[in-house]
Amino acid sequence: MEDKSKPGKISRRNLFPLLGGALLMPFLGTASPSDNSIESEDENEAYETLLKPDGTTVKVKVSTLKKSKVIKKNVSNKSLLTWLGKKF
Repeated sequence: MEDKSKPGKISRRNLFPLLGGALLMPFLGTASPSDNSIESEDENEAYETLLKPDGTTVKVKVSTLKKSKVIKKNVSNKSLLTWLGKKF
């Protein structure tokens, strides 16, 4: 069989591999870690997940929990919310 296509012309058979390769390019790139992740790994800070009264969760550094001081022990939720100025 003789190839009748012109040298500068792109056929459909040649277009699909080019299109597929172009779509895969972002996945083939090398990823470098961001500066923020390096800093957090260097500090080796551990986080603890705490549950708030409304059911949402909060991640807090363990070092922050260790540095915190207890003002009053055995506080009920209602008195704590009034002390914070929240309506319950």
